[in-house]
Amino acid sequence: MSDETRQAQLTALQAALAAEHAAVYGYGVVGGRIGAPRRTEARAAYDAHRARRDALVREVRDLGGAPVAASAAYALPFPVADSASAVRLAAELEERIAGVYADLVRATTGARRASAAAAVREAAVRSVRWSGESVAFPGLAERAGDTAGRAGAAGSTAPTAPTGAASPTA
Repeated sequence: MSDETRQAQLTALQAALAAEHAAVYGYGVVGGRIGAPRRTEARAAYDAHRARRDALVREVRDLGGAPVAASAAYALPFPVADSASAVRLAAELEERIAGVYADLVRATTGARRASAAAAVREAAVRSVRWSGESVAFPGLAERAGDTAGRAGAAGSTAPTAPTGAASPTA
């Protein structure tokens, strides 16, 4: 692998790792506000993001990088005071994660690309479960600002840039 290719993969892996750190933090907030009927679902998502985060740490190290550290806290995109806003936050976290993993799909090949594609799919499924809405191409239409990609939505709430992905507003 060329140095340029390795660096592009490392950059995309670091972005995904930063997004997973933020998602783990975000799901901590979700778990504190979510109603009992959806608590198990929130816990499963939290565990999935922790596992992805840990795998990304290993991948960054395998490429010779120093894994980006988690921030002490992340700014949320809106106040999370009740179960309904916790559900909205969970859906937004998943939309943002899908975008970052779509970048990782573009930057990688082979098994790493397959893993990133699986992460996009998992985030898209969780997003639909939380929001009740789907997108035609998870992680792609939202990032381009294309609201037509959302099924049944008036507009996109996902960010248009990967920076701080899932860190609600970093």
